[in-house]
Amino acid sequence: MTPQACEKPPHIVFLFSDTGGGHRSAAQAIIEALDVEFPEQYTWEMVDFFRYYAPPPFNTAADAYAPMAQVPDLWEFGFLASNGKYRSSFIQRVLWPYVKGSVAKLIEDHPADLLLSVHPIINTPLLRGLGTNRPKYMTVITDMVSTHTWWYEKSVDVLIVPTYEAYRRGLELGVDPHKMHVVGLPIADKFTHLMSKQEAREALGLPQDLPLALLVSGGDGMGPLEETVKAIVDQKTRIGLVAVAGKNEALKARLESLEYPCPAFIKGFVTNMSDYMAASDVIITKAGPGTISEAFIAGLPIILYSKMPGQEDGNVDYVVNHEAGLWLPDPQDVAATLKRWMDNPAELEKYRQNSVSQARPDSSRIIARTAMGLLGKFPLETIKYYN
Repeated sequence: MTPQACEKPPHIVFLFSDTGGGHRSAAQAIIEALDVEFPEQYTWEMVDFFRYYAPPPFNTAADAYAPMAQVPDLWEFGFLASNGKYRSSFIQRVLWPYVKGSVAKLIEDHPADLLLSVHPIINTPLLRGLGTNRPKYMTVITDMVSTHTWWYEKSVDVLIVPTYEAYRRGLELGVDPHKMHVVGLPIADKFTHLMSKQEAREALGLPQDLPLALLVSGGDGMGPLEETVKAIVDQKTRIGLVAVAGKNEALKARLESLEYPCPAFIKGFVTNMSDYMAASDVIITKAGPGTISEAFIAGLPIILYSKMPGQEDGNVDYVVNHEAGLWLPDPQDVAATLKRWMDNPAELEKYRQNSVSQARPDSSRIIARTAMGLLGKFPLETIKYYN
């Protein structure tokens, strides 16, 4: 048996927390891409550091996320109060004596050849706890534009950023530009091979003879989805509706109880969002970075109707400035715009083309190659980034 055959595959530890669904889905998308590009050439595990290692009360962060997200002003205050070079550094120094024991325990429990973080909060304390004799460390930013200072830990080996705006933010904070690569957000591999619109509608049992609007409230069922659906119904636009209420069963029940003059399909939490996007002509959604990135790949004009203030402000600006969609928090404006787009296909097509021009369907695979490159298993110099 050759030495190569006996060699133990490198082990990657993904650091995430369920403070919003985007961190977990980002890690899963990268793992999926690694499995496609490097099957059976590595091992992995996902560690929710808040839930299993943070001291009280931080270990309840995942459970507190949804209630906090229902109070936008409180969320914005927390985001802005902790953001900024000096404020964030001060908070980290104050908290270090309280969390260093938990950091040491995490390091002891999860030895790794590569630590891959998809969350901003863990990076500085973990790298401090690791010291100089440490495994490779890679951070993948999962916010699109309004990126918190905590993402930009200078001592990482590689920092993956989703946009040029996030890249410039890193430069302002003093991150070595050679460590930063513009890639896009990690997206599930199924978005690299979408069905045609006709195939998707046939598979989902949706009408072929009508334009279709997809309304998405996020996995936790946030945003003014119900009010927006009612406004569209009152507008009597010739269009089919698919409304995805996520895990909000009460919202789903209320939507099902409405009377619709058009074909309407009410869904709860779905795992085949790629199929629904492939079937649709426009998406109406909150300004989550993952959904926006998926909509770009699907070539969907985007109407943003809600956001997490502070954290998602930049996402709105990005979509609007690239003319891939509009920011319309008033349900009546959503309904009126949808009618105008249906009456003016050329305008809708302009937004569609601008949306698909921002697509980064290969993002997860580029991240996977970069991770294996850090481990000496792929030639880093051959990877093409967007910067």
